[in-house]
Parts: sequence; C-alpha cells; structure tokens
Amino acid sequence: MRRVRGKGSVETVCAVTSPGRERASASRRLAIARGHWTIENRLHRVRDEVLGEDAGRVRTGAAPEILAGLRNAALGLMRASGLTNIAAALRRHAAKPLEAIGLVMNPTPS
Repeated sequence: MRRVRGKGSVETVCAVTSPGRERASASRRLAIARGHWTIENRLHRVRDEVLGEDAGRVRTGAAPEILAGLRNAALGLMRASGLTNIAAALRRHAAKPLEAIGLVMNPTPS
C-alpha cells in the first residue's frame, strides 16, 4: 500500500519470510529485504533496462544463458573499473571500442 501525503510518501511493504520474530528481528528482516532490492537495482534492472535483456529474442538452447553471462561479465568489468553510469559507459564504449578493449586488458581504475 502506498499513500502520498504532500510532497513525501508513506509506503507499507508486506513480505513472507521463513524466520519468525523469535529468530529474526525487525531490523534483520529489513536488512534482508534491502539486500534483495540492492541485487534487483544493481543487476536485474540494469540488465533489463540498460542492456535490454527482456527484449532479446534469443530463447532456445544455451544461448540465453550464455548471453546473460556475457552481460554479467561486461557489467562486472565496467564496475571493477570504477564506472557507475552503465548507460553512459556503454555509449562511450560504442563510440570508442579501444577503451572497451582496455577494460578487458586492465579492469582496475587508473
């Protein structure tokens, strides 16, 4: 449920978890939920929105898994080199492919 009040908003999230109150405090359950959304925002959303994974038409054999691995490798190389704006990095590397090759040769920030 989400209610907007003035400029801010109040959001209530419900979740089903395995550990009960006696095994996981509210702060621990919040950390678990935030950890899930960190993965969603840093990986899945970027793969879908920036790299267009869901729009891909490859659906048979091992090709979808291979392409997902290549996308993960590309994201890992860009993040390891200190790039945070993946969309901008992709545009730059499309225009300057030698820089993209440089990420493979030396993925650490310079």
